[in-house]
Amino acid sequence: MKAADSGMTGVSQTIEPLILDLLEWIGPSSRPYAEVVDAWRTSCPRLPVWEEANERGFIARHGTPDTGTCVSVSALGREHLKKNRRGAAPAEL
Repeated sequence: MKAADSGMTGVSQTIEPLILDLLEWIGPSSRPYAEVVDAWRTSCPRLPVWEEANERGFIARHGTPDTGTCVSVSALGREHLKKNRRGAAPAEL
C-alpha cells in the first residue's frame, strides 16, 4: 500500500518506526525522565519522536521524591507496540 493510499505522509512513515523503537527502548519498566529525553528529544521539527509519542498518549510520566520523574510506556503505548511490532514478546510489553 502506498503512503497516499494509507493516509500516511512521508513524515508519518519515517516517524512511526522510530516511535516503536522508542517504546521498545523504554521497555517494560520505567526509565529516568532525563535519560529518555536526552536520548530521544530532537530539535529536528521533521522527526519529533519524543513529542509525537507523548502527544499520542504512548508515554506515562510518574515519580516520587525518592526516584524523581520517570517515564514508562502507557497501556495505550503497549497496545500500539503489540499491534504494530511483529515479533515483540508479550513479556517485553
